[in-house]
Amino acid sequence: MENNFKAQFDGTTQKYTLCLPAEFNANKAHDLLIAFHGHASDRRQYIKDNRGECKGARDVAAKHSMIYVSPDYRGNSWMGPAAEADMVQLIGELKTKYKIARVFLVGGSMGGTSALIFTALHPNLVDGVSSQNGIADLTTYRQSFAGIDAAIQASYGKDTAEYRKRSPVFFPEKFTMPVAITVGEKDNIVPPASTLRLAEAIQKKGNKNVLVIARKNGGHATNYDDTVKALEFVIERAKKK
Repeated sequence: MENNFKAQFDGTTQKYTLCLPAEFNANKAHDLLIAFHGHASDRRQYIKDNRGECKGARDVAAKHSMIYVSPDYRGNSWMGPAAEADMVQLIGELKTKYKIARVFLVGGSMGGTSALIFTALHPNLVDGVSSQNGIADLTTYRQSFAGIDAAIQASYGKDTAEYRKRSPVFFPEKFTMPVAITVGEKDNIVPPASTLRLAEAIQKKGNKNVLVIARKNGGHATNYDDTVKALEFVIERAKKK
């Protein structure tokens, strides 16, 4: 299914792309889907890229007549403090400008990580989250590929407490909303172990609305069908507003 969004550009502190659904009605409450791009990319990834994670997110948003937003969130920030503040501001502005029913987060790689981090920090702002190939423990994650280590250090600073604060695996109780996680078990860029531990811990806290799709031979990518299945799960299971 092709999306037929009417795209427009806007901006707060950071740039973002906002797409209104074809059947947008200013007098009606629409759900909001915020899509976080991966490392070394920008907001255009989830707007234009046809890889499974991106096209799947666009198509699900179009199917459900959602307002769809892809922010830059401070480049390769891995949802550091500045990006977090921007996202709180952005959600507040969008709720002022539009009638927003529910807020969903999605993202791949750094974006999947960032979706989990923001949810753990601001669970009151999130009604459902879908993470593709993200990581949940930044205290132990070390990856020199594409300058990931340097980017995380630049965003988080030198305080080790900041790394723990942004490691959702330590805060499973925050995830009371529907959660969907997709990983590739052979992913050597963002290893899935910590994210799988988070999913298990969330379930142990009593949240039964958790979906895990772990592809045994999968790498650092999620295909279209798994992306759609994950997003449809969180949308279906989220509380109605």
